This record gives sequence, C-alpha cells and structure tokens, in this order.
Amino acid sequence: MNPRRRAGTSVLSGSPVLVGAVTVIVAMVAVFLSYNANEGLPFVPTYSLTANVPNANGLVRGNEVRMGGSRIGVVTEIKTDPQSNGDVAADLTLELDERIIPLPKDSTLIIRPRSALGLKYVEITKGTSKQGYAEGATIPLAASKVETKEIDDFFNMFDEPTRVGSRTNLETFGAGFAGRGESLNRLFAELGPAVEKLEPVMRNINSPRTAWGRFFPALEQAAAEVAPVAQTQADVWVALDTTFTAWASVSDSLQETISEGPPALETATRELPRQRPFLANSEELFRRFRPAFASLADAAPGMARAFEVGTPALRRSPGLNRRLTRTIATLEKFGDDPRVPSGLARITNTVKILQPTLAFLTPAQTRCNYGALFFRNIASMTSESDVVGSMLRINPLGLPLNPGSEGGPAAVPSNGPPASSIPGVDAFERTTYEDSYLHSNPYPNTAAPGQPAECEAGNEGYSPGVNGPGQVTIGNPGNSPSLITEKTVGKLSEGAGR
Repeated sequence: MNPRRRAGTSVLSGSPVLVGAVTVIVAMVAVFLSYNANEGLPFVPTYSLTANVPNANGLVRGNEVRMGGSRIGVVTEIKTDPQSNGDVAADLTLELDERIIPLPKDSTLIIRPRSALGLKYVEITKGTSKQGYAEGATIPLAASKVETKEIDDFFNMFDEPTRVGSRTNLETFGAGFAGRGESLNRLFAELGPAVEKLEPVMRNINSPRTAWGRFFPALEQAAAEVAPVAQTQADVWVALDTTFTAWASVSDSLQETISEGPPALETATRELPRQRPFLANSEELFRRFRPAFASLADAAPGMARAFEVGTPALRRSPGLNRRLTRTIATLEKFGDDPRVPSGLARITNTVKILQPTLAFLTPAQTRCNYGALFFRNIASMTSESDVVGSMLRINPLGLPLNPGSEGGPAAVPSNGPPASSIPGVDAFERTTYEDSYLHSNPYPNTAAPGQPAECEAGNEGYSPGVNGPGQVTIGNPGNSPSLITEKTVGKLSEGAGR
C-alpha cells in the first residue's frame, strides 16, 4: 500500500476538527437538496416552459408535472395573466426533464387532483406533431383542456346544512342496512319478476295516450303552487325530524310492535265481531249508569270514607276467602247429604210452630228491652267482689202469712186484710199486715200482639194500705199510661267503644 495514502488517512481520522467540518458540510448539502427537492435537483439541466391555463385553483409551487403517470417536472412559479376580454388566466412556469425535448406543439395539458385532500398536479398529454416548443416558449391557452369538475367541486356545491343532513342520512341508512344483507339479497333476487312485470307498466306510461310529457310540467306547477307554504313545509319536516328522533329511542319496541301487528290484526278481525253484543250491552249499561254517575260527586265523601275503612278489611279478605272456601266446601258437602232435606223440613216445621211464640216474645225485647235489662241486671248482681270471690246481692222481702196474703197460697188476690179484724195486732204490726197488698202483676202487658203498646212489667205502681187501698187486681187495670223501659243502647255502645 502507498505509504502517503495511509498517512493521509491517519491524519484525517486523527483530527476531530476535520471530521466535524466534513460532517457539517455533508449535512448542509443534504438539507439544501431536501429543501429544493420540490423544484428539482440542483445542478441538473432542465427544460423550461411557460403554460397559460384558464385557472390554477388548487395549484401551489412544487406541484408535480406528470406525463403518462410518470413525474417529468415541477411547477416552479404561478402568476396571474389578465386577458383582453376581462378574464384572468394563470401562467405556470414548468421545469421539465430534458428527455422530453422538444414537447410537441399539439400536446395538451390539464390540472387534475392527486388526492381527495385537494393536492393537484399538471398532467401533459404528449402530441404527435413534429414541431415542438423551444426552451422558454409559452404553451397557449388553447392547449389547456376545458376545466373539469373534480370531486372537491362536487362536495363544495353543497352548503353546510346540506352536508350535515347528507351525513346524517348516510349514518341512518347505514345503520338501517347493517345486518340485513340476507334480506337485501332476497330483495334483489325478487327484482327480476318485478322488472318483468314493470315492463308493460312502463310501456303504458310511455304511450302518447298517457300524456307523460305533461307530468313534469304539472309537477312544476304543483311545486309553484306550494312554494308560498315552503316554510310551513320545512317546519313540518323539522317537526317530523323531532318525532322520528324520539321514535329512534324506542326503535326496538316499535319493531316488536310492528312484528306483532299482523297476528294482532288477525285476532281482532276474528274477535271484534263477537264483541259487538257485549259492546251494545255495555252502551246500554253505561246509559243507565248516567244518573248514578251524576250523583257520584255528592256520594264521593262517603265513598272515600268507605274506601278508607274498607282498605284494611280488603287486606284481610284473602284469609277470609280461604276460610270461606273451606266453609263453602263444607256447606256443599252438607248440602249433598241426603239427611239434610228431612232435617230442614223438621226445622221448618219447628220454626212454624215457634212463630206465634217468637211473635209474642219479640216485642218484649225490640220495644221493651227486657232481655238486655235482664242480662245487665244479672251482671250487676255479681259486680261486687272481694279476695274470696263475687257476691250476689239479694234483698229479701218478708211477708206475713195470713189469709189473703201474698206470702202464701190464696183463693183471691192479696188485698191486705184490715189489722182491726186480726186479734192482738198492735199499731206497729198494723202496717205490716196492711203491706200485704198485691206487689206484682203476673200477667203484665209487654207490647205483644193484641196488647196495648206499653211495657207494664217492672213499671207497676204500688200504694200501701196505710194511705188507701193497695193494688188488688191481677192484670192491666185499664187506666195505665203508655209505659216504656230503660234503654241500654247508649251504654252498650259506650262499652263497645271502650
């Protein structure tokens, strides 16, 4: 190896300053080349032309120039070019590769989009002319093709509300078609017969007798007539949007309702005619209920109180119903017993026999209250007690045993014989003998059938013989006022309340 070369390499690798300088120079060259890459590589010969185009909208410096899909240059400058007719065109400075020199003069160019994001490029379609453009020549405006509508122009023709509505429609229809591929396949499969049947229909529509040519003018006239209410129509659609938005929240329920609709319709078709008599009877029933409904307002307070009182009873009614079920089952078993009819017949005869007695005794309680008074007095007799037990209160009445006395058997009512007719009776004993008059009536009136409406028992008056004749008549003397007994209803009610 050459010693000088080895020595020079050692010097370069051994000098950090020299290595750093070389690195900085290489980095600067790389940055310069990267910055100017859109305008072509430096120090590379190019073929410069100027192209006059009607509109350079969307083009920027550094956009590519392509031919047949291959990059052949870049746009280095864009200037405006006022025309004599008042329009404004654009001049593009194109730096092209030398391999296309010269560009045929019948070549055309057009500005095309490179992506949906708005990036564009200049596309040159090479002609076949033997004459070409010299360096620095201008491609005339006539070589530019008529401006075409790009996808961004299509979307830009809609305003923002229209774009929002279109996006909403796409999302809604997309959600509607999602998961329904099988149904759509069946639809497309059935479109064949539909199209075949549609052919004669379209033939009739296309016939001159149908006057199809006047259909669209008629639509135009109809649209012109509804134009004054266009705002109202728009409001309707806005309201419908609100309605359908609310329905969208319950779409599952609506779908279930729609799917269950046909069976429900079949059931209604079958059953509703059978319900006509019931509806007619219901109409008549409610017609007769009208007076009762009119009086409900007056009866409402009482009914409210009844419902309030009846609610606890209603809660206890299930238990009562269960017991009633057993009771009714027992009664049913009792009614099926063959011995019951004969027993009921005997009970019926017994009631018929007792009917006169019951009719005689009933007023003694219902009018004179004797039964309640009897049991009250029985309870009062044993109301006193001590540590040993209850005591029975008795007030004995000792009567003298003399002829005609109430104290023993007598052939006539006790009329109290005069003391003067009894030998050896002093003044003290005279009152005892004269008290021997009749104290009670064994056959008093009790308001029974055929008797005066009075309660004589327990209300007999007594006049001792000292002050005049006592009672000597058995039965109603005939001059007693209409008497009643003590009532115990209030006392029993208070007791029940306590």
